[in-house]
Amino acid sequence: MQAEFEMKVQVIRSKGRVARLFVNIPLPLAAALELQAGEPVRWQLLDRSDLRLFRLAPPTLKKRPKK
Repeated sequence: MQAEFEMKVQVIRSKGRVARLFVNIPLPLAAALELQAGEPVRWQLLDRSDLRLFRLAPPTLKKRPKK
């Protein structure tokens, strides 16, 4: 499994609003983390080059059925 993904920061400029920056999470990474649309997260700034993403309500682990 690939552990690194490169992406670009995007800017959205709308009339009458302050510009907003977005970072998209690639689908393979989101799937590996089992992220869901609308899931609450929090960013923690570790230093100027490191961010940590926290899941505020991570899903519970699913038990796999025994064979």
